[in-house]
Amino acid sequence: MHTGRLVFSQLMDYFPRHEFNKCVRRYGGNRRVRSFTCLDQFLCMAFAQLTYRESLRDIETCLRAMHSKLYHAGLRGKVSRSTLADANESRDWRIYADIATVLIAHARRLYSDEAFALDLDQTAYAFDSTTVDLCLSLSLFPWAQHRRRKSAVKLHTLLDFRGNIPCFVHVSSGSVSDVTVLDLLPVEAGAFYVMDRGYTDFARLYRLTQDLAFFVIRGKRNLDYVRRSYQKVDKSTGLRSDSTIRLRGPKTATLYPDPLRRITYYAADIQQRFTFLTNNFSLPALTVTQLYKCRWQVELFFKWIKQHLRIKAFFGTSVNAVKTQVWIAVCVYVLVAIVKKQLSTDRELTQILQILSISLFENTPILQALSRVPDINQEDPFHNQLRLFTL
Repeated sequence: MHTGRLVFSQLMDYFPRHEFNKCVRRYGGNRRVRSFTCLDQFLCMAFAQLTYRESLRDIETCLRAMHSKLYHAGLRGKVSRSTLADANESRDWRIYADIATVLIAHARRLYSDEAFALDLDQTAYAFDSTTVDLCLSLSLFPWAQHRRRKSAVKLHTLLDFRGNIPCFVHVSSGSVSDVTVLDLLPVEAGAFYVMDRGYTDFARLYRLTQDLAFFVIRGKRNLDYVRRSYQKVDKSTGLRSDSTIRLRGPKTATLYPDPLRRITYYAADIQQRFTFLTNNFSLPALTVTQLYKCRWQVELFFKWIKQHLRIKAFFGTSVNAVKTQVWIAVCVYVLVAIVKKQLSTDRELTQILQILSISLFENTPILQALSRVPDINQEDPFHNQLRLFTL
């Protein structure tokens, strides 16, 4: 019988403690803290994410039921819902944003050789946002007003297509316009940024061009332009046109003075026509359309984190508490992705989370916990058991 370390402790071996301590010291997270440190806070919140806890009382009850194993799991402070609530309110959320950045950089290195659906040498990202409803009453979240009588937050996310790793996350109130977050977006020269037509702002798109980055965005119907040249396309692939245009609107022509590439595509399976704008003139037109189709991965990412992580019910009402919970959820997602790659397991992230949710406090090697158990009913070719009906 294995009497080694807990699965939770083995999982946290992949968590960079040294870098985390740097982040804590950077923002003074443990200043005047006697017992419940930032690491204890992170472990409690990570436990809540991995085991689908719904409230602070839920976290407290479950962890106290395992009080004899908390020391071996890495928890040194006494677990209390009031202490955890105070930590979420007062500890700077940037501690967890910075450690998430460290984890993301590590995960991207691991997934750099991940297969991509397109034969593309450059890095490609999808940028989009999702809205998380908070409460119908603005009295609990007055800073997150979304409608007249409703509060919500937005998660603006830049997703790397290789590995589906979120490289940039910005948390804002529901009233913040999506297109304004483009000003905060880290731009990588030579990379592709795929966006929906809600991000059509030619001044900001021209800034991407000046930073030597490429964009693919869905065009609007009422775009005022003039065609300068065109390329022949194979209409059997769904392509309808591939042309070079210049904007001629009174404002757009000034905001984006360079030529653009306009591609139209007809999707026969859904009987819908699409128009794409890009500043890249070297990629084949069909590759551009397929690159935009990959943008759906960010929608699947939003759906996944809402279903499997705790970001729909928040443990606090302040800006700091909400951002702390979101960033720790991002840390847990990326940490599980790192474990999946490091252990070379073929299980999906959903399956890994399900297994971890019931085995965190088991004394089982984590690789054994995530391995696929053979079917015990499968017939062994070397068995010597007599058959009942062949005597």
